[in-house]
Amino acid sequence: MSDPLHQPFEALEAAVQRLHPGPKDGGSVEIIVFRLPGEGRALPDCALVSPDGGLHGDRWALNPDRNPDAQITLMNIGVAQVVAGARERVPLTGDNLIVHLDLSEENLPAGTRLRIGEAVLEVTDAPHTGCQKFSRRFGEAALRLVNLKDYRTRKLRGLNVRIVGAGQISVGDSIQKIG
Repeated sequence: MSDPLHQPFEALEAAVQRLHPGPKDGGSVEIIVFRLPGEGRALPDCALVSPDGGLHGDRWALNPDRNPDAQITLMNIGVAQVVAGARERVPLTGDNLIVHLDLSEENLPAGTRLRIGEAVLEVTDAPHTGCQKFSRRFGEAALRLVNLKDYRTRKLRGLNVRIVGAGQISVGDSIQKIG
């Protein structure tokens, strides 16, 4: 019996190949996710971000080994929906901001700054790859797809950012490249 939540690699790849990557600039925040201790999630309409606290309400700040180059993770909404199988499962990806934006290396190289709401975020070169939790939630095929060398520059798994300017971010906010 196949698991409907874990799709075969070929189906995932075909779906990703049909996806439009999203706008190169002027995208939007679709979902904000607080990762709570354990496996919990909260989906606020808005959140405060700061260089010291990361995404206030997310468990990143609780980790004594936290990486300042991975304060917040972004994932493209189209890719997230493909691997999750349904929009309501998208928060399980483990990413903080689910966005409608082209996250490719060509569009957003490390050092690119993004204005989202009142905040300014900077793309880092810290790798963002799936983990055992991602594989358990979405299947080995999904993990293989998002880490496949042929797709690495598309940043299917998403990317990491650091906060350089504190402020509030809200669902629906525009995402603007500022440098």
